[in-house]
Amino acid sequence: MNQRVATSTPVAAKLAEFATAALPPAAVKAVGRRLLFDIVGLAVAARHTDYVRSALASATDDGTCTAYGHSRGLGLYDAALVNGTAAHGEDFDDTFEGGPVHAGAVIVPAVVAIAEKRGLDGCAVMRGIVVGAELMCRMSLVAPQATHKAGFHPTAIFGAPAAAAAVGAALSLDAETIGRAFGIAGSLASGIIEYLADGSSTKRLHAGAAAQSGLRAALLAEAGFTGPISVFEGAHGLYKAFAPAKVPDFTPLIEDLGDSWIVETLAFKPYACGTMTQPFIDCVRKLAASGVKADDIVSIVCSVGEGTVHRLWEPLAAKHRPPNGYAGKFSTPYCMAVSFLDGEAGLGQFTDERVRDPHVQALAAKISYEVNPDDPYPRNFTGHLKAVLKDGSVREFYQPHMRGGSKEPLPDAELSSKFAANLRFGGFSDAAIAALRTALDRIAGGDSVELSGARA
Repeated sequence: MNQRVATSTPVAAKLAEFATAALPPAAVKAVGRRLLFDIVGLAVAARHTDYVRSALASATDDGTCTAYGHSRGLGLYDAALVNGTAAHGEDFDDTFEGGPVHAGAVIVPAVVAIAEKRGLDGCAVMRGIVVGAELMCRMSLVAPQATHKAGFHPTAIFGAPAAAAAVGAALSLDAETIGRAFGIAGSLASGIIEYLADGSSTKRLHAGAAAQSGLRAALLAEAGFTGPISVFEGAHGLYKAFAPAKVPDFTPLIEDLGDSWIVETLAFKPYACGTMTQPFIDCVRKLAASGVKADDIVSIVCSVGEGTVHRLWEPLAAKHRPPNGYAGKFSTPYCMAVSFLDGEAGLGQFTDERVRDPHVQALAAKISYEVNPDDPYPRNFTGHLKAVLKDGSVREFYQPHMRGGSKEPLPDAELSSKFAANLRFGGFSDAAIAALRTALDRIAGGDSVELSGARA
C-alpha cells in the first residue's frame, strides 16, 4: 500500500518528539482551560444517568482519583473510564470539525487522573491536555471520513494514542518511551459505530475506554513494555486497520507540528447533539423566529453532505421517530423539530419522554434531505433548508458554519454559563458551583490539583 509520508523518520517518533518539547502559546493554553471546565461540567451533568451509574458500578478499585460528581474515589483506570464516559455521554462536548473527533472527553479524564494519582501540578495537567488534544485532532485528518466508512468511531480510535501522548507529556516521559506508548495504544484502540442502530450506550463508552487505554499504554511503556514504532504508517498499522479505504496522507499530522496549533480551532457546542446537525438547528430556529408555526409547514428539505447521511439521516423513517432520547441526538429531523418547537436544544430536549411527543414526531416527519455534492463537509459544517408552507410560499435559510466553531467561537461568558447550567442540571448548588470553579481555575493557573469540589 502506497502512502504519503513527509519524512523517513517513523511518524510516532515525530509525534513523540513533539510531546516532549511542545511549548504551547497563550491562545492554546486558553483552549486547554476551556476543555478542562467544559468536560468536568458535562460529567457532573450526566452523573445521575443510568449509563454513568452502570459505569460507576462496574469500577472494581477504590482509590484517590475523583469521579466527577460522585463521592466515591476511584482507581486510576476506573476514573478515566467513568469520567470520559460521563463527559461524552450527552454529546454536548467539544468537537474538531475537520475530523470529526471529540478530544476533551478522552484527554481531560486521562490527564487529570494521572495527575491525581502521581501528585502532578496544574502546569503538567494543562500541558498534557493541549498536547493530547492537538495530536488527536491532527490524527483525524490523515484519512478523512475513512474511519467512519469502515464502521469505527474516530474518537475511540485516535483517542487511545492521543491520550497516551497526553499522559506521557504530563509525566515528562522521554520521546523513546512515548514512541513505545503510541505503539501499545494502537493495539488497545477500538470502537464500532453500531450504536447507530438502536441508540445504545456504547458511543458514550468510547471516550472513557480510549482515555483508559491511553493511560494504560503510557504506563506500560514507562515500565518498559514495547510497541511498534511503525504503528501509524506500518503495513498492519492503525490507518491500514481502521481506515483502509483511503491512502493515508500524514502531512496534516506532522507538518508544522509545534509551530502551528490546530487545536485553536476546536469547536464548543451550543447544542446537546451531533455536531453536523448544529447548523441545521440554527437554520430551523431562524425559520421559527420568522413567525412560521409548525402547522404552517408542509415540508422541509435540507441540503446535506453525503458523508453525514448514514449517521444522521438514514434510515429516514427511523430518524423521524428515534427510539430514545440518545438516538434523537443523531437524528437531524428530530433535532430540528424539537428545537423549532422548544426554541432550544439543551439537555432537556433529549429525554425519552420528549422524543415520544406526537407534536415533535409530526414535525420531524415533514423533514427530509437531498445530498449536495458540493457540500464542504468535513472541512466545514454548514446548514441549508428550504421550507414549503401551506400558503405556497417558500422560506430558505442558510448557516455557513457551525456556531461555536472556529468561524464563530462561543464567547467566554456563554461557556461560563454553560458550565454553571451543566452543574445545576447535575444537582450542584450555587455554592458548590463556585467552589468547583475556583478549584479548576487553580489547576488551569498551574497550581495544585485538588478536586474535592468535584465530589458530591
